Amino acid sequence: MSADRLPPDPPLKLNEKLDVEALLEGLECYRPRRRGWTWREHVPDQQIYEFTYHETSKPLERSVSLPAAHYFEDIDPQPDCVVTTEIASGRPEDDIRRMRMAAWHGADHIMVIRTAGQSHIDGLLEGTPEGVGGIAITRKQLRLTRRALDLIEDEVGRPINFHSYVSGVAGPEMAVLFAEEGVNGAHQDPQYNVLYRNINMYRSFVDAAVAKRIMAAAGILQIDGAHNANATAVRAWKVMPELLVQHAINCAYSEAAGMPKESIALSTVPPDAPPAPCMRMDLPYAIALRDLFGEYKMRAQQNTRYMESDAREATVSHVMNLLVSRLTSADIQSTITPDEGRNVPWHYNNVAAVETAKQSLVGMDGLREMVKVDREAPELAARVREIKERAVLFLEAMIADGGYFAGVEDAYFVDSGEYPETHDDGIARQSDGGVASDSIVVRADDYMAPVCHHFGENHLPEGYRGKAHGEAAPCELVGGCTICEDIKVPYIDELDPTDNVNVRLATTADLRERGLIKPEVEWAGDGVVVVTMFLPAAADVAEAAALELGKAMNLAECEVIHKRVMHPAEGTLCELKGRLDVAIDPTTLVIPEPPEVLSDEEIREFVHERGLKVVAATVGNDEHSVGMREILDIKHGGLEKWGFGVEYLGTSVPIEKVLDAAIEHAASAVLISTIITHGEIHRLMMQKLADLAEEKGVREKLLLISGGTQVTDELARSWGMDAGFGRKTKGIDVASFIVESMRKRGI
Repeated sequence: MSADRLPPDPPLKLNEKLDVEALLEGLECYRPRRRGWTWREHVPDQQIYEFTYHETSKPLERSVSLPAAHYFEDIDPQPDCVVTTEIASGRPEDDIRRMRMAAWHGADHIMVIRTAGQSHIDGLLEGTPEGVGGIAITRKQLRLTRRALDLIEDEVGRPINFHSYVSGVAGPEMAVLFAEEGVNGAHQDPQYNVLYRNINMYRSFVDAAVAKRIMAAAGILQIDGAHNANATAVRAWKVMPELLVQHAINCAYSEAAGMPKESIALSTVPPDAPPAPCMRMDLPYAIALRDLFGEYKMRAQQNTRYMESDAREATVSHVMNLLVSRLTSADIQSTITPDEGRNVPWHYNNVAAVETAKQSLVGMDGLREMVKVDREAPELAARVREIKERAVLFLEAMIADGGYFAGVEDAYFVDSGEYPETHDDGIARQSDGGVASDSIVVRADDYMAPVCHHFGENHLPEGYRGKAHGEAAPCELVGGCTICEDIKVPYIDELDPTDNVNVRLATTADLRERGLIKPEVEWAGDGVVVVTMFLPAAADVAEAAALELGKAMNLAECEVIHKRVMHPAEGTLCELKGRLDVAIDPTTLVIPEPPEVLSDEEIREFVHERGLKVVAATVGNDEHSVGMREILDIKHGGLEKWGFGVEYLGTSVPIEKVLDAAIEHAASAVLISTIITHGEIHRLMMQKLADLAEEKGVREKLLLISGGTQVTDELARSWGMDAGFGRKTKGIDVASFIVESMRKRGI
């Protein structure tokens, strides 16, 4: 190991937060420990718990399982495809914390979208944070992120792919930067530059050739950007033939530039969403795409075109898209959060989107073995064929009209008519215009560049054409290059003295040093909270009222981020975002010890061996029954779940009747429910039960348990009970107490 390299970082500790300051130390000497894309390790017929999975991958060593997993011994099966999350806080020190959360929930493809996309910037930025219209991608940000991911992937036990964007006029420079810094995947699509950034089309394709060659050499997976057409067309569902043509151009050009097929991924997005009949429209397109491009990887993504601020709606569309992925195929499943519609990039929404993908894909495990897509169904077969035919017609017409560049000038692309129909609303660019026009310089006949992975005319001396020719690397002519010898990679720290990672960390130092707790959703200590409220008013009135209510709650910078009319006259649901400038010192908190509960199997075995029974009632003149029934009924996870025999006497039952029933049924426990009253009836009922049990000589044989919304264990015991249970009590709490108490008594 070179003296200029850092020794390996110590592993993360499960109960400690990421130490961002430590990761920043010596960053100039950090080098990525691996390069290239990594796929999940598929495990056929994997046995997990009592289930056999057909489309899952190697489990994580550490993870957070789905909420319902506690019913299945907290298993956390992982889908077979790579799962993406997109990070967009714009601050790398907060990005890496979010990445750690996402990785624990199953993400292994981390895409970073800065607040200013790299394609907006006409150069490679080194050491520059804000001040250029947003945060761009810099070497420091990449290096800090990859260093953190090294530790995070060790923690979860699975490689994590880091992804960014090779776009804009600085595309080749970005590709070199990514190869140097261990970036594993990247978007690279010269058509995206032409159509959406108005970069000169010739310059875009020349740049792409160089960038693709470098990416291929570094093993970087390429994802194209064809899906942007159905995010921008007036009628997105009409551009399906064009999308196939865009994919074809991207794939052919990538291969021509030297990229292997296995490193090429198509970004496929269903072109519509409900209330359109999306499955009937999306599935034929997905099949046609995979028929034509089955030799390439598929990256499936949700369509953000139709995403509003409603998290429920976005989630349903996401699941519909995941069904298409399962019925066809997806090598990478991208996830999109409602943040796309709200413009509020929050970490818990990243986690929610990852869990939506994991839950849906695992839930549909083996679906294609039971449900087959009927390729012979007349409507489906005809539509698949039609989409392909329209795409071929599109490509043939474009070639006849002079090729791709001429087609762009004629606004072939992003036209809202389904080709050959046109609406003349496509995007037109001029071949002699756009950013960086007239910037291509023809190489001289004796041009020679001593660099590796170069594309195009390059007259290298004999013996220096690289390993592919069985010769030395071209860069040996100049003593090596940064890709072959990463010790040569230069490092420039941030240049802005007022806005950089260290300055931002200083503003939140007190929170970390004292362990203070402050709400956050985007940046550490941002104080942002969300309040959900239903207001019985029309939408405009409700929004104004919500803002005033936020002020009354002492929230600053209030903003309604979502509203949904329940009825024009009856009311509106609002989600209010605000800032709460309060920090809590955890040392001042009184945290009750969590109740110790036994396992289901342990309780069930004990109950069945002894045939345990309980008698239960609401006593005195109390008519409340809901709480007691939730402790008893199997439907609510009550005592019946573990085999207890339950004799429920109802409400307003005299104490004498409760005790007589317990003796008659040979019960092991008596459960009474009561509310606290001004006349202390609750106390009198408990004391009377205890006294009567003593009088009848059964006190040592019975467990006396009381419950109610305001009952505490301390009070109940002081009035003769064996235990008292209050709010939030579950059936397993009572069941565990009964079993443990009987064990201690030797009953």
